[in-house]
Amino acid sequence: MILLIQYTLLFASVLMLVALGGCFSEHSGVINLGLEGIMVMGALGGALVMKYLPAGTSAFVIVLLVILASMLMGLIYSSLLGVAGVNFSADQTLVGTAMNMLAAALATVIVKSINVAENPDNVSSTVQYVQAKKALIVNVGGFQFNWFMLVAVILLVASHFILYKTRFGLRLMACGEHPAAADSVGINVKMMRWAGVLISGLLGGLGGIVYITAGVSEWKFETGVAGFGFLALAVMIFGQWKPINIAGAALLFGFFRALSNVYSGFPFLAALKIPGSIYNMMPYLISLIVLALTSKKEGRLPLPESIGPQKCAAGPVIPSSQQYPDKEGMTGPARTIRIPIDKSSRRVL
Repeated sequence: MILLIQYTLLFASVLMLVALGGCFSEHSGVINLGLEGIMVMGALGGALVMKYLPAGTSAFVIVLLVILASMLMGLIYSSLLGVAGVNFSADQTLVGTAMNMLAAALATVIVKSINVAENPDNVSSTVQYVQAKKALIVNVGGFQFNWFMLVAVILLVASHFILYKTRFGLRLMACGEHPAAADSVGINVKMMRWAGVLISGLLGGLGGIVYITAGVSEWKFETGVAGFGFLALAVMIFGQWKPINIAGAALLFGFFRALSNVYSGFPFLAALKIPGSIYNMMPYLISLIVLALTSKKEGRLPLPESIGPQKCAAGPVIPSSQQYPDKEGMTGPARTIRIPIDKSSRRVL
């Protein structure tokens, strides 16, 4: 049971971090399907730091440097989406797909080049970090507490505060809800969208290193991150683009992913003699079920207006034919919007 809780919290931390990254990006009006690739590059940065840190480095320094390296790599890689999707208005879905395909191949080439330079007979794409990984774990009784769990909780609270309690967060969401209106009051929409994309890179890169250190002391980068970037997108949708809801969804998905690792330790599950492949498929089956159910209620989900349909609760309707055109083609298809009005004074809020 302790092992199940431990893995649930670890995998939930991964999903929560990456989903929060996608949440920031989509609230700004940019669809980030490249989270899978960002995770791979973040994992590569953190793994290489752990590999080359000298023996005797303090645990605090190791944790700090690994976090910074993974977040920096994720930020750099996410800038590809910023350049293509924001600056050049390229199709964001195609850009994200290309980023996912490129990341695993690029990470494999980099790691193989490093291994061959160190040993010509070593042509693997594996990075080992046995000693450095020990600094990430603190044994509390029989429970192995990972410092990334604490980091994930801190970033969850920070994300909720930034989105709903700060001027930056409100402006970011305004750019996703209606870019033309945000631009009309002097908000730099392009800059805010860049901010959303880069924040998603920071969180996605951190999620990548958390994933590859969740139980193993080496990682073969040919395998990527086993679709966790797409699972995080399902978590984000199931959590309705809200940080607190995303945390709950991450725990649910993390539980099923952890169960696939430790089901053999439960006698009643072992007695069922269900093939292990069924348990391995459960997180992905759950994501399909969740997406199928939520797609029927898409009109009631609070996704940003500029990247999908949304129903507002109040305010007179302005026909799409009367909407002002957005600058530089930054909005999606024209659609009906509702402007909230103070009925007592008949003025726009």
